[in-house]
Amino acid sequence: MRTWELSVPLDEASPTPLFVQIARALSEDIRRGRLKPGAALPGSRALATTLRVHRNTVLAAYQELEAQGWISTAPARGTFVSSALPDVEPAPPAASPRSRTLDSVGFALEPPLRTREPVDFPRGALVLSGGTPDVRLLPVEVLARAWRRAFKLGGQRLLDYAGPQGHPRLRAALAQMLASVRGLAATPDSLLVTRGSQGALFLAARALVRPGDRVAVEALGYRPAWEALRSVGAQLVPIPVDEEGIRVDKLEAAAARHGLRAVYLTPHHQYPTTVTLSPARRLALLAWARSSGCALIEDDYDHEFHYEGRPVLPLASADRDNVVIYVGTLSKVLAPGLRVGFLFAPIPFIQRATSIRAVVDRQGDLVAEYALAELLEEGELQRHVRKMRGVYRSRRDALVEALHKELSGALDFTVPAGGMTLWARCAPGLDAAAWARSASTLGAWFSHGGQYTFDGQPLPAVRLGYAGLKESELREAVRRMTRARPRK
Repeated sequence: MRTWELSVPLDEASPTPLFVQIARALSEDIRRGRLKPGAALPGSRALATTLRVHRNTVLAAYQELEAQGWISTAPARGTFVSSALPDVEPAPPAASPRSRTLDSVGFALEPPLRTREPVDFPRGALVLSGGTPDVRLLPVEVLARAWRRAFKLGGQRLLDYAGPQGHPRLRAALAQMLASVRGLAATPDSLLVTRGSQGALFLAARALVRPGDRVAVEALGYRPAWEALRSVGAQLVPIPVDEEGIRVDKLEAAAARHGLRAVYLTPHHQYPTTVTLSPARRLALLAWARSSGCALIEDDYDHEFHYEGRPVLPLASADRDNVVIYVGTLSKVLAPGLRVGFLFAPIPFIQRATSIRAVVDRQGDLVAEYALAELLEEGELQRHVRKMRGVYRSRRDALVEALHKELSGALDFTVPAGGMTLWARCAPGLDAAAWARSASTLGAWFSHGGQYTFDGQPLPAVRLGYAGLKESELREAVRRMTRARPRK
């Protein structure tokens, strides 16, 4: 096992011998848990070289620690922290500058932002709580080949510093895809590759919003986007949504009262209700944005997955006045862990966002960007999308059938025309939050309506993601939901 170099401050002017200083520092690290029982320690020669002392000094320190029971030596294996440590009371925090605690700060600090913590689901859990793809169906060999070719052909250039806007090859491939599939007049210069759609949302917010600006959001919506906007000082204004999407009349009224800098919305599949913004409202929204000079941030998070009728083009495809900032992602197409998203917007806005990206994390993962460009150019990504569109449609239908069979009196819903989730209203008197908690104890995890309301108030609705589970798993998940359903 490889051991890390240990950092031990030594004071050669101190009357305390160096070997005693080393022994005290290491015992304190063991006492406070920095060095765990069983951890390997450096050999005496290696530690002597690191600390720039004679090897005999380290040997004397090790002998002292072994005599006190802090460490043990195994012949031909090395020196290790003892598994059974001495029964010694922990030193008080002020006993040594190395023993300070880290549960407070010595300066003014705002509380953490509200973020979603990842859930460590237990083994066997059937998770319907997220609209995520099934990574089990990824073409792993195809991906691995693309990554290998990226290393082979891109070489060291992909491991060096590069521009913050994203690899030119990927931006060119994305521009072609957006033009042919989504009707966007994209060029490589009008695109910024980001770390997932969340990275795109933050950069858009940071580039657009000034502290105190008012930004309208859907009153039922995507909390991480709200927090990205809040993090740059936006004052959020919730706007109601209905079966046709965001209420443009309410939006215009809010703007007339206090003015708006921007609107964040999900017009293709409204998050979380999945409804599509109606054609009349699309036209009204674009006309209002043009006349008011208000920016529209369009989050098109799952565009590829539409099952009924003709695909709906993004709001940005009808934008003739450069008022739409378009956010997209490849996470739903492939896997969330790849963290590749993008912004499409007028070039001056992309230049502004790119300059911010340069001081946030400098650049993206060039190897991944190069490999994804190849997958787009060769049509592999498009083939995977076509396959998954059929798979997810079948899974949607399986979930709908199971819900009608098991929970027809508990849930009311419209079959979603696309997307990766289903939104259902609960029967009167049914506590959605309590139901979700009860179902989790039986291994079925889903989201309840109160997790999407702007004010955090309860909402008798549930959101069920179907893309990540096989049809048999979906049927079992619904059976578990049925057993967990609260009774009046």
